[in-house]
Amino acid sequence: MCRDYQDFVKLNTEIIVVGSEKSKPFQKYWMEEDFPFIGLPDPEHTIQKLYGQEVKPLKLGRLPAQVLVDKSGMLQYVHYGDSMADIPSNKEIMNLIKQ
Repeated sequence: MCRDYQDFVKLNTEIIVVGSEKSKPFQKYWMEEDFPFIGLPDPEHTIQKLYGQEVKPLKLGRLPAQVLVDKSGMLQYVHYGDSMADIPSNKEIMNLIKQ
């Protein structure tokens, strides 16, 4: 997402990454990596629960989820991954945004 961030910006889209870590470790990691998009710690899994993201202890925690929410707050697309490799490509996500 870092590589294509400016393409998302051109589509008037903001990327928000939600992490399960506590605030301080998450903030430290985010600053070290210097990501161009928003990072939001969610140690209580509030956002995860809101969007129905699964936790699979045998698969090391939260499975990936990509969620597109429009400006009015309506959910437009959700992809729940079966593994950490099951993530739609940036191109797929951008095509959905264009629709």
